[in-house]
Amino acid sequence: MNPKAPGVFVISLDFELLWGIFDKVGESYQSEYFAATRRVIPEMLDRFAKNQLEATWATVGMLFAENEEEWKAYCPESPPTYRNKRLSAYEWAQKHGLRPDVHFAPELIEMIVRTPGQELGSHSFAHYYTLVRGQSPDQFRQDLQASQKIAFDKFGLRLKSLVFPRNHINELYLPICLEQGYHYVRGNPKNWYWQETQHESFSKKFFRSADCFFPVGKRSSYPLSEIRSFPEEPLIIPASRILRPYSQTSTSLNKTRLTRIMDEMEFAAKNAQVYHLWWHPHNFGNNPVASLKELDRLIQKFIQLQETYGFQSMNMKGLGEKLEYMEGRLSMVENGIR
Repeated sequence: MNPKAPGVFVISLDFELLWGIFDKVGESYQSEYFAATRRVIPEMLDRFAKNQLEATWATVGMLFAENEEEWKAYCPESPPTYRNKRLSAYEWAQKHGLRPDVHFAPELIEMIVRTPGQELGSHSFAHYYTLVRGQSPDQFRQDLQASQKIAFDKFGLRLKSLVFPRNHINELYLPICLEQGYHYVRGNPKNWYWQETQHESFSKKFFRSADCFFPVGKRSSYPLSEIRSFPEEPLIIPASRILRPYSQTSTSLNKTRLTRIMDEMEFAAKNAQVYHLWWHPHNFGNNPVASLKELDRLIQKFIQLQETYGFQSMNMKGLGEKLEYMEGRLSMVENGIR
């Protein structure tokens, strides 16, 4: 057993349905894909509950609405004025209309809230892109306010954790996050090909993909001491690895990808580090059965590491509160208060 404080396994999920990919797929999306996603989420929650696994569900605020009328009631007065209007959820809705099966999910959100260990977080209200030209800080502020309002009105919750859509982290907007009640933000992995994700290139995409199968960058886990807080900003909790979708064509790639994650989990557990795994629930939509089997393997690996090394499961809020407590205790000791 490692004599240090045990390592921590964090899971965060970007829950968005069509709001997360409408600008990529247009009208070519398949309804069955999202129908399968809606069926698989209760299965995920059941597995998390049975195995006492915590997770943060970073949820697009528009999913909270019951229907178009309620959606309109919570939309901010100043939506983002992107130069590229195709990126706007509001423009999409005006042009294509809204459908309950791909745009709203209050019943699933209620299941998340009721499942032990699950934190309801935010993925912004309208899958907001903070590094796209044309939008403004006040528009972002209103977007965050809309998410907080609909979460409180419908579930009595103040959201604490935020995941920036597309991992577009605008550091100038971090004080706005804290101002609006978001104390914990998921950061990007530290490797160069995860930085400035708004500026994509072939090399970034290539290295990000390759790193899911083979070690091409720095280790993805990290000690608690690397999570630092700065005045007037939320705590940044870096991601470690994305669980990429199950491949329909390559069994060997699936095995390699999953083995790499489990090896990284074991290193983090042995060395008392943080391992932060994330994915989109809709990634399970193409092959739910195989995807859930992979999740079962990851859960079994966690249980083994928990029994052997004391590996802990925490959502983003839980880890953030632990770090704040540790910082508070350290500050008290440094000031001579016991």
